[in-house]
Amino acid sequence: MALSLAQAQAIADLAGLLYDFLPGNPHPYADPRLSFRGIAGEMGLFDYWPSGSKGPAITALLSATLERRVPQFCPLVVEAVRRGIAHRHSKAPVTREEIEAINNALGRAGFKIPDLHDRKFLDALPSKAAPAAARPAAAPPPADPKAVAALQRGLRALLSMGNPQERGTAFEVFLNGLFAAFDLEPRDAFHITGGQIDGSFQFHGDTYLLEAKWQGPKVGAADLHVLSAKLGASWARGFFISWSGFTDEGLEAFSRRKRADVLCMEGLELVQVLDNSLDLRRVIELKARASAETNAAFVPVRRLFANVI
Repeated sequence: MALSLAQAQAIADLAGLLYDFLPGNPHPYADPRLSFRGIAGEMGLFDYWPSGSKGPAITALLSATLERRVPQFCPLVVEAVRRGIAHRHSKAPVTREEIEAINNALGRAGFKIPDLHDRKFLDALPSKAAPAAARPAAAPPPADPKAVAALQRGLRALLSMGNPQERGTAFEVFLNGLFAAFDLEPRDAFHITGGQIDGSFQFHGDTYLLEAKWQGPKVGAADLHVLSAKLGASWARGFFISWSGFTDEGLEAFSRRKRADVLCMEGLELVQVLDNSLDLRRVIELKARASAETNAAFVPVRRLFANVI
């Protein structure tokens, strides 16, 4: 039976979440069981493991199993998780957040695997979140209303500028002021190995390297991959702001090949943040969580806040 559109999207998301659990094909000198190809062979699903890129191959394996061998779909996912835990144990242990994101994708596909919801199992997993303090952390202070009003005026002034180069420079200055207003410790443009970065900011202990484009067509996958390649260190993430937005094809291609390590924001969202008195820190937090759950680089503000249209 062909998958519904909702199931197809959920399976694509699930494939992205499982991507880092195991290699696609085993290394010649490694245990062949610790690979998606090895699992497919052991479970009699080898015909569903195609040649080619790892990401699409995982999606094809999951989709074909769900379409043609439904009873083996959940055992397939469990084996991928089980062997992924063993494979990553000494390097980058599987986290509770990853399993919860997998459960979310499975739920959208119409499945619930009891073993992956077992409380003892989840509680024993390491968490990306910092340990809770003895007292709840105080909420960050709201942005200064005068600073927000000044940013709104600055954004309107940008729209009236005619010189593209002048406008691009002013856009970077505006963004620096925006991040400063929300205590995100912005840093101006600097150079790193691989090219120039338009700036950076800090949030929840993570460094976000910034790329900003004021004009031109919508951004595609190539520009997103360029920023991703500049990140280098595993503790850095990318934040791409494009006034014109992003192409659907580019976003799909970027998120399909790897785990999305770049968050995206379009120009309309800057207006929405300021006009709706949204806390930019909360916007970034929700975008990051949605990205972790769906592997989508761009989740628009209107989907994160019910009162924003």
